[in-house]
Amino acid sequence: MHALDWIHRELEALDARQLRRPLRTRSGPQAAAVAVGGRTLLNFASNDYLALASDPRVIEAACRAAHAEGLGAGASPLITGRGEAAAHLEARLAQFEGCQAALVFPSGYAANVGSITALAGEGDCIYSDALNHASIIDGCRLSRAKVQVYPHGDCSRLAELLAQGRGYRRRLIVTDGLFSMDGDLAPLAELGRLAAEYDAMLLVDEAHATGVLGAGGRGAAELLQAEAAVHVRVGTLSKALGAAGGFVCGPAHLIEWLRHAARPYMFSTALPAPVCAAAQTALELIEHEPHRRQTLLAHADHLRRELAAQGWNTGPSSSQIIPILLGSAQRAIDASCQLAEQGLLVPAIRPPTVPQDSSRLRISLSFAHTTEMLARLLDACRSLAARGI
Repeated sequence: MHALDWIHRELEALDARQLRRPLRTRSGPQAAAVAVGGRTLLNFASNDYLALASDPRVIEAACRAAHAEGLGAGASPLITGRGEAAAHLEARLAQFEGCQAALVFPSGYAANVGSITALAGEGDCIYSDALNHASIIDGCRLSRAKVQVYPHGDCSRLAELLAQGRGYRRRLIVTDGLFSMDGDLAPLAELGRLAAEYDAMLLVDEAHATGVLGAGGRGAAELLQAEAAVHVRVGTLSKALGAAGGFVCGPAHLIEWLRHAARPYMFSTALPAPVCAAAQTALELIEHEPHRRQTLLAHADHLRRELAAQGWNTGPSSSQIIPILLGSAQRAIDASCQLAEQGLLVPAIRPPTVPQDSSRLRISLSFAHTTEMLARLLDACRSLAARGI
């Protein structure tokens, strides 16, 4: 009997439930078409929403920074000091978001965990949407605060929970702005109103919305005219910005506190200078090339209408993320495999990423997708429907 034999049994259990995930190797850059396992597939799986990950201007900025500052950052920013590229990026993020200050983290996951655990602890209460991202859920768990989970987007139930819990030291409402598996938006205006009424902090994770939503690309809060009500804005550099890392924006005293209390910031090596420089260039492109998000969202509207006409259930999506809800994990896997046979990479999303019996295909659109590519996807989905998938 080996101490790790139990792992074989657990992996077999994943196999039995169709929940084991293969690890594929991609060759070449992130793009609208990618080489996976020796095959070239149209890529409807990536979060590179604005097609900036392979933009020559972004790559050139990274190269210049690598020559100027080297690759690795060496240590935590609190140990060796942040590099110039990181300092410039934080100032640029604050300007872009219209906030006093910003702080860059090693990942969006770290930004959520670090912010939540720095803002709430024992004696506090966190109110979390039921469909929040895993990084928010883990931040809530690690905070040691009491956690109240309210049904997805249900402000009436949240108001009840807030009214019942007035004895806490601090209260924090946390939500995704744009939910990554359903493509729908949080009711941020109403959440902001509740936060003000009950003297609670409001943290919004704009990871999938930054660069895409709102007239200026600032995210769901801008789109829904709720920016003034959001106390803590969390974002990522790894999706629409095409780089890596996460960030938090807000008042200067908030950012100063996070520098001293957010453990993932304090105890992680800082982002490399090339990543910071690439992200700053991507921000400038987002500001100066709004046609990227406009075209992306127009394509998403078209695709949703056509999929609905074919009879597919795309749920509450109103963004560049479009699920095709299928129910069982096996049905989602079968559909994804058949699309791959037709040259399309569309991932099957299964528990624990989504709730039980809500497995789906998740279509992620990019500015790089052409109308011809969308037509191929629609033809393939039509073929799936004809086969009774």
